[in-house]
Amino acid sequence: MRRTGPSILVAAAIVGGAAGFLLDMMLTSMGRATFSPAVSLPILLVLLGGIVVALAVPVFRGSRGRSTRRVDPFRALRIAVLAKASSILGAAATGFALGLLAFVLTRPVTPSLGSLGSIIATAVCGALLVVAGLVAEQLCTLRKDDDDEHPGSSGERPESLPPVR
Repeated sequence: MRRTGPSILVAAAIVGGAAGFLLDMMLTSMGRATFSPAVSLPILLVLLGGIVVALAVPVFRGSRGRSTRRVDPFRALRIAVLAKASSILGAAATGFALGLLAFVLTRPVTPSLGSLGSIIATAVCGALLVVAGLVAEQLCTLRKDDDDEHPGSSGERPESLPPVR
């Protein structure tokens, strides 16, 4: 599995930002109020980040020999995939909140402090989820074993294979 690169995170943030901006534009063009995320959304984003890191810590301890338990590679992979998904979700949530913020701040009417606060909190907590996901993904990285080398990669041929003619 490849690690999460900055390009996928930037792409998720751009898509989320466009979605947030367009959603508010559509709502106001229909005469409705702009979208404001619930207060519970930032709390859930931070809790998800904490859970992902908490799941990754035992994998880190086991892979570095700081624990007596053996590391299940399938569990480590599942947690690494969860961490990757969390970082992408955090980037999309941050972009979505920044798109909402961009729309609200470009209007001639001053927004209410409550809706502005929940939008900013969502953007900050989404960024925290990105960081937590990347940290958890790093913690789930298993050290490379000596026997992970493929035959022939070091120039030596195993005795069981016939010589190449």
